[in-house]
Amino acid sequence: MLSTNQPFILIVDDNPTNLSVLSQSLKSAGYKVRMAIDGEDALAQVERNHPELILLDVEMPNMDGFETCRRLQANPATESIPVIFMTALTDTENKVKGLSLGAVDYITKPFAETEVLARVKIHWRLKQLTDNLAHQVAERTQALRQAQVQLVQKEKLSALGQLVAGVAHEINNPIGAIVGNVSAIQDYIQDLLHIIDLYQEKLPQPGAKIENELAKIDLDYVRADLPQLIRAMRDGGDRITSISKSLRTFSRADSDQKLYFNIHEGLDSTLLILKHRLNANEQRPAIEVITKYSDLPEVECFPGQLNQVFMNILANAIDALDESTSCLSYQEIKSQHPEITVRTFAEDNYIKISIHDNGKGMSEEIKQRIFDHLFTTKAVGKGTGLGLAIAKQIVEQTHGGNLSCQSIIGEGTEFIIEIPS
Repeated sequence: MLSTNQPFILIVDDNPTNLSVLSQSLKSAGYKVRMAIDGEDALAQVERNHPELILLDVEMPNMDGFETCRRLQANPATESIPVIFMTALTDTENKVKGLSLGAVDYITKPFAETEVLARVKIHWRLKQLTDNLAHQVAERTQALRQAQVQLVQKEKLSALGQLVAGVAHEINNPIGAIVGNVSAIQDYIQDLLHIIDLYQEKLPQPGAKIENELAKIDLDYVRADLPQLIRAMRDGGDRITSISKSLRTFSRADSDQKLYFNIHEGLDSTLLILKHRLNANEQRPAIEVITKYSDLPEVECFPGQLNQVFMNILANAIDALDESTSCLSYQEIKSQHPEITVRTFAEDNYIKISIHDNGKGMSEEIKQRIFDHLFTTKAVGKGTGLGLAIAKQIVEQTHGGNLSCQSIIGEGTEFIIEIPS
């Protein structure tokens, strides 16, 4: 007897005796059996419930076995069902015709029950092997696709990290020299102005030539303006130092072990790097970024990879706000108030980061595919369709978290990143 998970077989024959004999033999062998009396009946039954194998008589009224087989093979949903012809037509021409239509075997009438059972067993086993092979191919293809995404992600992260770290290093050295010398320059200038004051005190009448030069340079204006210039230099240096620090934070090299990381530092460094994209342009006003940070503990994670997730989602939010004004008039654009709200909070043993834009939102169809490999709504050359797929992999597979998306047409889109705390 066969195991209870054996398939059912559809027997198609217009001869009641053949149906009865075959049905009893197959049932005795442990198969589930259904019967049809002609081709049309067979097609109707197959449409309702696909059998794993079909024993099909060739000579039948209304629709013969050849036409039935042709229709089965023409349907993608049924083309993989093995068909074994049963016929008294033993000439080569009919055998070739049947096999060319997609049948896997021939049984000649009158048939022996043992031969039928043997052939059914062989072709059922072949179908199992074929299905298993197809399943393995699909699994390997999916695994290969995931490996490709992971490889691209690692290469992008490595290249970006090296580039950003290199730029930060090159900036750090000269800006360190500038910032470090600003205070000394301020002291030197104060000393020089003090000397000038002493000269004016000891030589109240320096002569026409010196007085003309003092009038040209407007010493009083220089004295008032120099501190402001020095302050501006110091502020500019501090600004560049802050950018350099943000670049180093963003490009932190991940070790094989997770590190404890301040999520807010990662978000702030990413926002600072993207600051130039937040400024007003010809298409829209400046994008306002609203941060609502809760008091969070440091999270054990791979900081560089999480920063990449922040970068991708924030850059997509900016793209969405750019697109939301692309078809508006000048007056409509002026009335827009593009915003990105970044909110962090702890909930249910997770650290959650919400990134919400008030753009035009996404349709349900696009939202369902937004994390698919190679899916993108951007124009050719502007998106690869890897960004969000990689982001989801980093959050869910690497960190055991969850990345989800909520979007309403006309109200905007929100991505929620959840990382175990």
